[in-house]
Amino acid sequence: MNMLQKIEREQIRMDIPWFKAGDTVKVHVRIIEGEKERIQVFQGTVLRVKRGTTNSTFVVRKISDGIGVERVFPMNSPFIERIEVVSEGKVRQGRIFYLRKLRGKASRIKTKTNWDRPN
Repeated sequence: MNMLQKIEREQIRMDIPWFKAGDTVKVHVRIIEGEKERIQVFQGTVLRVKRGTTNSTFVVRKISDGIGVERVFPMNSPFIERIEVVSEGKVRQGRIFYLRKLRGKASRIKTKTNWDRPN
């Protein structure tokens, strides 16, 4: 193992839960405004998860006052306090960018139940 891989392995966070596209997550982000620091919760649907080492990211979309807001989060960012998985969605694609075009009830995602999971 070369030196670059050792440095990348040290930067990877192990406290991130496993989630995939279609899941609803709460991302607790540390916001620094001047000298003050606070935690802001961004809750939405995961559109895409790009897995990798230190360059892994995920995209979360929420509707705020009728306007779609998307945010890209680096998975190993020190500004992410924690990630909570609220519900697991049942989707058939790894990237669900088609949600951008849908409005209202059409944009709902079915929730995964216990009998949907393989043993």
